[in-house]
Amino acid sequence: MANKKEHKTYTPLFGKENYRWMFIGLGLIALGFILMAGGKGSYAPDGFDPSIFSFRRIRLAPALIVAGFLVEVYAILRSPGKKSGR
Repeated sequence: MANKKEHKTYTPLFGKENYRWMFIGLGLIALGFILMAGGKGSYAPDGFDPSIFSFRRIRLAPALIVAGFLVEVYAILRSPGKKSGR
């Protein structure tokens, strides 16, 4: 029996396109959290700011966060050798 060294080739788990999609997803998530935060803020206990119920905070920001997580799932499940347009 011959002693042969097996050379295993390293194949990366994610390709360049996967990382691009991951950064896009992270950007969407970060943008959603930034849009959800902020506001005037009131330190007076009797003050109420109705802007916490704005469209941006209630609908838009959570939708961007969910879209960002969906893009992340796509980036993880996408095959690195997959070519676009074929």
